[in-house]
Amino acid sequence: MNTIDFDLTAGSTAALLQAAPNVSIRGEDRERASTDRSGYLPPSPPDGVVFARSADDVVQTLRLASRHRVPVVPRGAGTGLAAASASRAGEVVLDVSGMNEILRIDPVEQLAVVQPGVLNAELNAAAAGYGLFYAPDPASTAICSIGGNIATNAGGMRCAKYGVTRESVLSLRVILADGRELRTGRDTIKGVTGYDLNALFIGSEGTLGIVVEATLRLRPLPTATATVAAFFPDVESAARAASAVVAARVQPSMMELMDGPTLEAVDMALGTDYRSRGGAFLLVQTDGYGAFLEQEVVLEAVSPLGTCEKAVDDEHAAALVTARREAIPSLERLGRVSIGDIGVPRGRLAEVVAGLEQISADTGVRIFTIAHASDGNLHPMIVMDQEESVTEGPPKEALGRMFHLAKRLGGTLTGEHGVGLLKRDWLRDELGDVSLEVQHAIRQALDPLGILNPGKAI
Repeated sequence: MNTIDFDLTAGSTAALLQAAPNVSIRGEDRERASTDRSGYLPPSPPDGVVFARSADDVVQTLRLASRHRVPVVPRGAGTGLAAASASRAGEVVLDVSGMNEILRIDPVEQLAVVQPGVLNAELNAAAAGYGLFYAPDPASTAICSIGGNIATNAGGMRCAKYGVTRESVLSLRVILADGRELRTGRDTIKGVTGYDLNALFIGSEGTLGIVVEATLRLRPLPTATATVAAFFPDVESAARAASAVVAARVQPSMMELMDGPTLEAVDMALGTDYRSRGGAFLLVQTDGYGAFLEQEVVLEAVSPLGTCEKAVDDEHAAALVTARREAIPSLERLGRVSIGDIGVPRGRLAEVVAGLEQISADTGVRIFTIAHASDGNLHPMIVMDQEESVTEGPPKEALGRMFHLAKRLGGTLTGEHGVGLLKRDWLRDELGDVSLEVQHAIRQALDPLGILNPGKAI
């Protein structure tokens, strides 16, 4: 792969910032745009921020960036967990959070057309008025944007049944590095004409183009939902129970695990008493016409390992889901949080949680574990002191050992948060040389100057 020598002097970014629309060089805007929720601390803020209000703003900015060879870091709501939207001096942030209109909802075709800055929860609120919902639902649904979900191929709590973001994106409108517009996909459920460029851009972390519009698949709201809460003496027992549900051939819409230390943090934040009821928690929801029949299968699988209860009403079920959604905000009260994102085969959940406990003991790093247990995606969260960095010392050692643990168990470095800056050190170990060469070739073909989110993803 050819490398590009950038002119990163103040003059090159100054030329872009002078001509681009809706520019800010205020210190507070630059500082805010320099990082995300990953726990990564950049060495310096970016040179400026372009606040795009339209696709034309994105086109103009990228044309200027190509002309002046200025690196551009795309940014949505800033809720990323892998430092994919982190920026520094010599770079300009292209913030698309202001492009936040729901352009159209078609209840007959069950689709929505949205701009990238629309928040996940806002789309679901709008779709609910038509008896529909948007399936991908990260725990940060209230604050994360659709553009960021597409950039990382985000999943969430319902993804085991309904799929991750890729399964809900029908078509995209993308602005390429040189300012050209590309449309991918189509507005039909099926379509195999040409290569699947939709899938190529989803999960590319802003390194191939900037999404300015997305056509998304909606689904009918479930006719019924049944919820089971189960408590266990320890997290390994909860993991074995989750594997038992999978083995029972039932398909929950949600199956979420939290370990004891995470329950304690949630209790402190919400005033609840979950930790007093066990050393780990498993939340299982089934939905659709067979929700309550499937619930009985879940209870049969889980009851031998823990204490189970059924949610008595919608309010009770919503409170249980809220406890899970508040896990990360609760931990952020304890210190700087870096959130892991490993995935393993579902039958090996108990092994991986035991391995995480050993990593914590060996490194002295505090690790709190939650998991999308129905698809084997775990989020081991390192909680550090505010002045600590996840890119050095024991926290980085713990991150590396988490990945090697997942790899040893047949898993992956990242299930849904992406690679960003934080995980590139271990990328080659998972992908291998040939895969990386092919991906670099694709990236260079679409962005020959290397100006889009340099240093991220691959």
